[in-house]
Amino acid sequence: MATQKYLNYVAGEWVDGATSSRDINPSDTSDVVADYAQADKAQTETAIEAARAAAAGWAKFGVQARADLLDKIGQHILARSQELGALLSREEGKTLPEGIGEVVRAANIFRFFGGEVLRHSGELVPSVRPGIDVELVREPLGVVGIIAPWNFPAAIPAWKCAPALAYGNCVVFKPADLVPGTAHAMAQIIVEAGVPEGVFNFVMGRGSVVGETIVNDSRVDAITFTGSVDTGRKVAASAVARMAKFQLEMGGKNPLVVLDDADLKTAVECAVNGAFFSTGQRCTASSRLVVTKGIHDKFVAAMIERLETLTVDNALNKGTDIGPVVDKNQLNQDLFYIEEGKKEGAKLAYGGNQLKRDTEGFYLEPALFTDTSNDMRINREEVFGPVATVIAANGYDEALAIANDTPFGLSSGICTSSLKHAADFRKNSQAGMVMVNLPTAGVDYHVPFGGRKGSSYGPREQGRYAQEFYTTVKTSYVLA
Repeated sequence: MATQKYLNYVAGEWVDGATSSRDINPSDTSDVVADYAQADKAQTETAIEAARAAAAGWAKFGVQARADLLDKIGQHILARSQELGALLSREEGKTLPEGIGEVVRAANIFRFFGGEVLRHSGELVPSVRPGIDVELVREPLGVVGIIAPWNFPAAIPAWKCAPALAYGNCVVFKPADLVPGTAHAMAQIIVEAGVPEGVFNFVMGRGSVVGETIVNDSRVDAITFTGSVDTGRKVAASAVARMAKFQLEMGGKNPLVVLDDADLKTAVECAVNGAFFSTGQRCTASSRLVVTKGIHDKFVAAMIERLETLTVDNALNKGTDIGPVVDKNQLNQDLFYIEEGKKEGAKLAYGGNQLKRDTEGFYLEPALFTDTSNDMRINREEVFGPVATVIAANGYDEALAIANDTPFGLSSGICTSSLKHAADFRKNSQAGMVMVNLPTAGVDYHVPFGGRKGSSYGPREQGRYAQEFYTTVKTSYVLA
């Protein structure tokens, strides 16, 4: 029986690519999800040209029609959340509840930006010169290139595509080559909802081919990218060279501070959820657990006890808490850092072993290191797997200093019953998002997402703050 093949969407048509790639289930490597077309440079350029040709018309498209389109997309995604959630979990390795939850979030993002279309407004301000009015308006950029990662194949494409379309831009969207299935299903929904020809283009393929073509083409006015630090820097360099607008989300090494006065159960649940759920493959994962010495030993013991209750298994199985790592390369990276931690003198207090299950997959036991210092490689570099470290601290001030001592600044958290320390941490944590008695991972869809330092560059994503990136400001002077 032939494997089904899915196509790219370019200039209003579903078209085959120059080559194809196979999408494999990380929970069961014998299970082929499907084959997906891979665009080459020429096809990507055709998609860009189609978006450029459609830009002027889409910018003038009626706001009610645009709002209705985005809401329709969101409603259709929501109606298929069970089906799409299962597809997401099958190809990426999240547990089924996590996969369904992510798809629901994607649906709500489209619905939110459907409303933002009608809330889009400008300003009329008085001039310092008598008899002159000044009007400030936000206009579309034109063509937006979207490059999405593999770890959130529904939510991140949604929070990039939805505002781009809402604010009147045309889109050339490249999903992650590793997990194209969920993005393709969403692309089908966008097309079936009635998006005009050329406004939305979907090109699958290698970053070195499709991604580079999008980034370097002068007809693309802006690039929004989520992925690795190294690739993000290359995107930035290319965008600056041709003076294109760009936005980067690149990862984190997020701290969760646990103080002596923390509720132990709350702290453990925050740490386990933040560090290990979604197989630790979240840029907001709390990979550094900074624990003050009065609670340190109790916390470590309780963490190990809780980790022993977790089930690592097929993402689609009922009762699975942690699914597989996304692919062999990522598994090898995780295992490499586990060995590096041992070499650096850290104590592997729990886990870190490859696991065998009923189906052949990339299963890894969650790993917890203790006796670590913040200068160790495992505390400086993003592992992007179910690996967390415990760093002991002498009180709140040292814990805060350790938390901030990182080249990243995406998310941070604190577990404490002290209002004083909670307030101080919220003020002085050098992160874009701060959680109090909550996991560092897990954010709402209607508020800004983004960080500081090496984690992010450019305006925030999500919520009404998204207009900062997807629009440009025009100032008009009128003689009254």
